[in-house]
Formats: sequence, structure tokens, C-alpha cells
Amino acid sequence: MANTIPAAVGMPVEEVDTPCLVVDLDAFERNVEKLGRYMKEHGLRHRAHAKTHKSSDIAMIQMERGGACGVCCQKVSEAEALVSAGIRDVLVSNQVVAPRKIERLAALATRARVLVCVDDIGNVDDLSAAAVKYGVTLECLVEIDVGAGRCGVAPGEPAVAIARRIADRPGLKFAGLQAYQGKAQHVREHGERRTLIQQAIDDTKRTVDLLKADGLSCDIVAGAGTGSFEMEGASGVYNELQCGSYVFMDADYQRVRDEGDKPISAFENSLFILTSVMSKAKKEVAICDAGLKAQSVDSGMPVVFGRSDVEYLKASDEHGVIADPGNVLRLNDRLRLIPGHCDPTVNVYDWLVGVRNGRVEALWPVTARGACL
Repeated sequence: MANTIPAAVGMPVEEVDTPCLVVDLDAFERNVEKLGRYMKEHGLRHRAHAKTHKSSDIAMIQMERGGACGVCCQKVSEAEALVSAGIRDVLVSNQVVAPRKIERLAALATRARVLVCVDDIGNVDDLSAAAVKYGVTLECLVEIDVGAGRCGVAPGEPAVAIARRIADRPGLKFAGLQAYQGKAQHVREHGERRTLIQQAIDDTKRTVDLLKADGLSCDIVAGAGTGSFEMEGASGVYNELQCGSYVFMDADYQRVRDEGDKPISAFENSLFILTSVMSKAKKEVAICDAGLKAQSVDSGMPVVFGRSDVEYLKASDEHGVIADPGNVLRLNDRLRLIPGHCDPTVNVYDWLVGVRNGRVEALWPVTARGACL
């Protein structure tokens, strides 16, 4: 399998092969440190969502410099890759129900602290059996549906019933609740987003209170994302927030606004697709080498960073069409594109190229690239 490295440490950015992902290290570090300060000042834990970057190097930086207590993963294979690279505290913020995946999850818990989400009482006994077999403790969060309409049992009594089953089974520990309102993260208007999150907070608090009445305490009340974390953080209900995209940001998150029509929390774009002009056969159009296979466009086309005179219009498999009304672009000109959606864009690359002051300073493998099992 080809694994061509697009750059070398010390190389000028102008010599980096394209298309590739570059990380502006100054902006990236400011993002990490800013969220770390927020969490510390508000007495909250941050469990960084690694589905954004899939990188053990970045996860280590989030923990060492940003104070994150651990990471979230969406897949067992993602967690396996990060644990193998040295991460020792991982929540699979998803359901694990297939027998082979449960076996792998329990085996992973012999090497690291492993937590997992549960939303079906029938899943509990299978997790327990695997934990006993491997002589480990699997920590379980009951996932409640707080408005996303995806995974999660109904808040309230149904969640309490699952939590009680977890607490009663060997090899398992009831660790708390997963209450993530994913649908609200990209709601553009601040007031509408706040209304959705307040409903999630209310549902979560009601469930926490019912659990407490049943003698079950929640060490973890988890959820929140880049689009809403300040709301959950101020709630007095959530204590572990799962922001991920904040490290990179993307074009879609740029459209989400805070009060006063300001950008959310003023996180900076730090992730870019570096692309080159490969054809200039037409005066008013340039063709670049970053097409559909170089990015995810589920949230729209990328935005050309720092330029108002050119615009990325559309993509085919290997080509991107750039409007160039002033005929200013030339062959091999470089452009930085802000991807529409950072998470799935990262997943198509082998490397993240960290740049500072015009030169390559770091090369980070995308540790869990393609990990979808």
C-alpha cells in the first residue's frame, strides 16, 4: 500500500507535495490552550474527541498541553490504534454490540482504561461476559437521546433501568451518562441552538436526579461539542465535555454564530488542504489538484483561505474548479483550502504536516486513518 510522505521536517512549505493536509501550528496551539484554560477555569474535564484528527500525536498534545483527561473514539478500531500508540484513557462514545467487537473491546481494556456507551439493556450481559472473560472492568455510560434522534435510550426511567443492570453485572461499572446533542452543533443561529441545548440539559438533569434517587451516582455526565460547549459547561449538570473540531475548525463551523453574530468562541482555522494549480487553460478558471478524493464535501465546498479574489466552485474526482475572474492564478500556485467538514477530510490522508513560519516543523501520521470497524 502506498504511503508517500508529502514533506520533510525543515522543508519550505512551497516544496510540500500537494494535495496534502497542513496544520498551522500557531493557530492549532492557541486553540488547544484556549479550550484548556476554559475547562480549568470552570472546573470541567475535557475528553477530546479524536474522531476529528485520528492522531495519537495530537491526542498527546491535547492531554499534555490542553489538560484533556483522555479521548473519545467512535469505533473500536480507532480506540485500538490510539491505545497502541500510547493513549491510556479512551471512551468509545458509541454502542459496541457485535460479538467480535465486544471481544476486542474487552481485550483492549487489559491495556488501557476503556469506557463504552450503552443504550440497550440486552447489550449489558454481553459486555459483562466479555469483561469477566478478560478479567477487566468495562466502564459504561448510558447514552440518552437528548434531541439528536440517533442513538440513545429515552431520558428518565428507561435510562435508570439500564444503569441498574450495569451496576448489578460483574465486570462492569456504571460510570454515568452520555448526553450529546449532535444535531445542535451546527445550528447557525445562537438562540435556536441555545433552545435545543437547554432541552438537552433539562433531560439530562432529570435523568441524573432519578439515578441519584435510585442510589446511582454519575461520576461522568458527558456530551457537548465545539458548537455548544459553553452552554453545557455553564449548566451545572455536565462535567465532562467532548469537543473535537475546535482544534482545526472548518468552513461549516465558521457559519455557526455566537451571541452578537460573533464566531463561536473565536477558535481559529488551523487545518488546510494545501493544493496546487495544475491547469490554467482558461483565463477565468483555474483547476487545482484537490478534488472529491482529497476532501469531504458533505458540508459544502471548501473555502479558499485568505483570498477574496478566487473561489472554489465545484469538484470532480481529482480536480477542483477555481473561479479566477481576474486571471491572477498561474500553474503551480498554491492555495490553502478550509475544508467544509474537517473530520472525514482527515480520514482520507496518511499524514498531517505541521507548519510554522513557512517551514515544516512536524509530521504526524494519521494514526487511526480508515479505522471504521
